[in-house]
Amino acid sequence: MAAPGARGSSLAGLLPAQTSLEYALLDAVTQEEKDSLVYQYLQKVDGWEQDLSVPEFPEGLEWLNTEEPISVYKDLCGKVVILDFFTYCCINCIHLLPDLHALEHTYSDKDGLLIVGVHSAKFPNEKVLDNIKSAVLRYNITHPVVNDADASLWQELEVSCWPTLVILGPRGNMLFSLIGEGHKDKLFLYTSIALKYYKDRGQIRNHKIEIKLYKDSLPPSPLLFPGKVTVDHVSNRLVIADTGHHRILVVLKNGQIQYSIGGPNPGRKDGVFSESTFNSPQGVAIRNNIIYVADTENHLIRKIDLEAEMVSTVAGIGIQGTDKEGGAKGEEQPISSPWDVVFGTSGSEVQRDDILWIAMAGTHQIWALLLDSGRLPKKNELQKGTCLRFAGSGNEENRNNAYPHKAGFAQPSGLSLASEEPWRCLFVADSESSTVRAVSLRDGAVRHLVGGERDPMNLFAYGDVDGVGIDAKLQHPLGVTWDKKRNLLYVADSYNHKIKVVDPKTKNCTTLAGTGDASNVITSSFTESTFNEPGGLCIGEDGQLLYVADTNNHQIKVMDLETKTISVLPVFRPENTVVDGPFLGEKQKTLPKLPKSAPNIRLPPVAASPGQTLQFKLRLDLPSGTKLTEGVPSCWFLTAEGNEWLLQGQIPSGVIESISSQPAISLQIPGDCLSLEAILSISVFLYYCSTDSNACMMKGIMFSQPLQITSAQPGCIAPVELKYVF
Repeated sequence: MAAPGARGSSLAGLLPAQTSLEYALLDAVTQEEKDSLVYQYLQKVDGWEQDLSVPEFPEGLEWLNTEEPISVYKDLCGKVVILDFFTYCCINCIHLLPDLHALEHTYSDKDGLLIVGVHSAKFPNEKVLDNIKSAVLRYNITHPVVNDADASLWQELEVSCWPTLVILGPRGNMLFSLIGEGHKDKLFLYTSIALKYYKDRGQIRNHKIEIKLYKDSLPPSPLLFPGKVTVDHVSNRLVIADTGHHRILVVLKNGQIQYSIGGPNPGRKDGVFSESTFNSPQGVAIRNNIIYVADTENHLIRKIDLEAEMVSTVAGIGIQGTDKEGGAKGEEQPISSPWDVVFGTSGSEVQRDDILWIAMAGTHQIWALLLDSGRLPKKNELQKGTCLRFAGSGNEENRNNAYPHKAGFAQPSGLSLASEEPWRCLFVADSESSTVRAVSLRDGAVRHLVGGERDPMNLFAYGDVDGVGIDAKLQHPLGVTWDKKRNLLYVADSYNHKIKVVDPKTKNCTTLAGTGDASNVITSSFTESTFNEPGGLCIGEDGQLLYVADTNNHQIKVMDLETKTISVLPVFRPENTVVDGPFLGEKQKTLPKLPKSAPNIRLPPVAASPGQTLQFKLRLDLPSGTKLTEGVPSCWFLTAEGNEWLLQGQIPSGVIESISSQPAISLQIPGDCLSLEAILSISVFLYYCSTDSNACMMKGIMFSQPLQITSAQPGCIAPVELKYVF
């Protein structure tokens, strides 16, 4: 039977028949009725004289998670295929992924199902394959993904919305389309009946599609896509959302891990540290040994008590909520993809941090969780534990308004508080509108600061332009932090791979660091160093240091705002530190990474015999007027890349407690040598501060000692002095 009217290869050809099906499904009561209606629909669509055929994937496209490019009409013949048109910045696309994961756990390619992600970018930065690779890793996408950078397939099918699912039959014939998120029941219904219908006709093939996961090619890393970082000014520690490892780290300023909570796999469990789990946590806030966490993909706000070593849930029910008003007790209030959190103070005169502000990316709003009884601007007294909307209509817009509930945000992803006069506001990194906004804490009014444009419905006004107000352009900023010492706001301009600085008084926005290239270059200059989608940042040490979660570089970078130098925080786990949560199965200490700017001094070769002991004496001098940072152990490490046998049975690391009494490092040449030549590397990390400041700085140096193993009788070898003046 032919379908009425002419049909091209666009999704519009499905619309009349599928609309009739969906109206009929509204009246169906039992599952049997629904199954029968879908089966009858497939009989009708499958009987059309001419298939609505999907175009072949164009040649030359880049693929991920496959051995080689996939063809619709060769490789996918005999499969029910779901094309997921997505872009990785889109919160709705992120919300859809758990549905696709669940479907993949129910049906495999042997059952006749395959999902293919068709990445169709919104932002220019999202067209770059390396950035898509990072997103595939970050969201644990294990099906094939094609980079449709020019949106050729998107345009041919006349797709109009992210996300859009297109379900294909075994001939590449289009059967269904689902637009937006929240269609899990229909997705499972349509897929299961399509598999049954075509199996009944013998058209399903169980051949295997060769999958080669990109994540399997990567080495382990201490951090994986860290999303946010914050400073505990009282205890001199950092809290890192190690998002890709689904855990929270509490580290000392030298990078030594004090607590690892959660991970390495996603989960949703409260309790003691060793049992607690998270799912892609983002924002973190700490005070009085209590950490609040935006547990993004669990749709929860979690509380970590460092003294009791317990994790609990304080907001959310563990599934994505659609409520845009709120008002229930936190643990009874559904919420949607919280992305950042920051402490605030209610209407009382006393600064007591009794509000937790929440960037609710999933509903495009700013919410509040009352940590104690208090009041929000222009609201009555609220009970402790109440969780509710503060600003934003819930519509995805770039709309500023004096009435907070009439304003519109577009995936707010970063928050910072300026509580002092004359500011008294929350700064918001509004990622999908590529703007930074301010929410008044006097009356909730939402105003524009930089980026975007005047049309509240235009979410495509992005770029990389320094300027004032609306003339400045950003690209998907994810983080902001307020510098009350200088009255400046720092912005993680994520898709421009830059750190920018905004003067809220003049609305002037300029580049502070980064070249715009997505890479990992560390130099002595801010503007020559590079980042890769930095997602969060915070101010520490009285405004001297800016810590940056350099997300796709899997690092925390440390920017010294006074000396204009930049380094990498060497996150590591000393053997004598008890880590309460799982730690990725690591058995050995992770060597901190030296900054690229660290000097590498090659020493003259030394001849030594098996059994002979070499001694190295550190002779390092700090800059004038500085001292080693108290409570932050400077350290040394030995490595021998390619000749690890050299270090068996040795003491491979140690602490430098005093610059006036530096340690001697000993190495005994093993009796059984596997090579006659080797290079021993001695890496040194010094943490020091100026005598009139508590700012922690890190410098590194590597000494490379070539060794020539000889069978000659061992003589006396003078100690090797490792000298350097910083």
